[in-house]
Amino acid sequence: MNPAETVDHIPFMIDLSLEETRRRASVMAALGPEWDPAAVLRGEDEAYALLYSGLDAEQRRVYERLVAAGVLPGEEPGRAAAH
Repeated sequence: MNPAETVDHIPFMIDLSLEETRRRASVMAALGPEWDPAAVLRGEDEAYALLYSGLDAEQRRVYERLVAAGVLPGEEPGRAAAH
């Protein structure tokens, strides 16, 4: 039997572009006009610096080994763990 002769399903396609646009608009509306992404990033950098401040020598050594191994992100901008 020719596959073109057996129609057991109806093709269904949907373009989610409009829904994605609505979702993004909803997120921005929920964040509000006072949301400042640069301030958020500065706050994250400050929190990260505070998290690893005050380490003793042994803790600093372990921290540096974890950064070198890619387990923890380093202190560079846009940091993320490699693994």
